[in-house]
Amino acid sequence: MNITHASFVTLPVADQDRALRFYTEVLGFEVTADLEMPQGRWLQVAPKGAQTVFTLSGPGMGGFEPGTTRGIMLVTTDVDADCERLAQAGVSVQGPDDLPWGRMAGFQDPDGNGLMLLTEAVQ
Repeated sequence: MNITHASFVTLPVADQDRALRFYTEVLGFEVTADLEMPQGRWLQVAPKGAQTVFTLSGPGMGGFEPGTTRGIMLVTTDVDADCERLAQAGVSVQGPDDLPWGRMAGFQDPDGNGLMLLTEAVQ
């Protein structure tokens, strides 16, 4: 196998503009693509410098159900500061909690897609 990385992860959303505001203004992601396609808008965001991007898939793009994605792990250098920023933006955060592999917290985007923050444990 010669796989080097994942290209994109699909996050089904009901309102692409609302999702775009959340991912750029709250999480600090950058827009990597915003194109009109025959099936609808192709909208992608990612943390600065990331290889894997997130496709904010709106109605008509693949038949995905908003709010059904779970377990997306976002690695951060400071989970506590990021949790505080999320709380200040009105996002409900579960944690952070200390676990054997690091300090972790969970939250949902405006559509209910489940995301997690992780500051990895120093070995």
